[in-house]
Amino acid sequence: MQQKIYTGQPVITLNNGVDIPALGFGVWQMENLEECEKAVIKAIEVGYRMIDTASIYLNETAVGTAIKNSGVDREKLFITSKLWVQDIDYDKVKGAFQRTLDRLQLDYLDMYLIHWPYNDYIGAWKAMEELYHEGKIKAIGVCNFPVEKLDELIKYSTVKPVINQIELHPIFQQKELQIFNKENNVVTQPWSPLGNGNTELLDNPKLKAIAEKYNKTVAQVILRWHLQEGFCVIPKSVTPSRIEENFNVFGFELTEEEMNVVRSLDTGKRLFFDPNDPVWEQKMLKAVADI
Repeated sequence: MQQKIYTGQPVITLNNGVDIPALGFGVWQMENLEECEKAVIKAIEVGYRMIDTASIYLNETAVGTAIKNSGVDREKLFITSKLWVQDIDYDKVKGAFQRTLDRLQLDYLDMYLIHWPYNDYIGAWKAMEELYHEGKIKAIGVCNFPVEKLDELIKYSTVKPVINQIELHPIFQQKELQIFNKENNVVTQPWSPLGNGNTELLDNPKLKAIAEKYNKTVAQVILRWHLQEGFCVIPKSVTPSRIEENFNVFGFELTEEEMNVVRSLDTGKRLFFDPNDPVWEQKMLKAVADI
């Protein structure tokens, strides 16, 4: 397999030998398609080479148009999308995957993820393995899988998941799951790495002091912490200045003491959805979308 080269930025080598940029651009909650397209074009212009979307975000068409109009060759980009809950079934995966490709105007994906650990995720994984072996996906992984379900999936798989994309930020660090991922050579990929703009986090005086030392923002310090922890991180913004700011995190390095300051902020409390919550699971099982 020919490796892509992402000039001037660090990469993480996945367990199947594929390189992924350590810092990418997420588009969750970008419901305005024109705004999403402009944000993705700006991100690529700034230097991001990994773009993360999902069928349920309902913005794959905007992402695809941005990729097409970015002026950067497709082969130099790493594009991820996700399989939504209603299609997590062996017989539905390939149709859902093709619809994603059609919306993105692509003929392959760099990575495809199971979005939540519901329905027949073992069967869905088998279909994704087939797409992987056919060369239509370069890497396959999961999102929001707790230890027990990821362990089960690994036992039944012939292609190990490369990534587990989970809620992770200084307030909620999921250390047990981090350890399990690492022990199984599965990369941890935080979504909402800045805590969805949590003011308590971004106004933290200890983080402000670190930021002032490096002439950076608190958001940049947090993203730097993610990178030094070995995570593959995907911040998102529609504001051009913040898109640039979030990418400008390679020119400084936190000390171990400063890393420990960030680690000490863990409350163990989620800001979002718990995959182990049966109420949330039932809600997701009923969330059928026109995708």
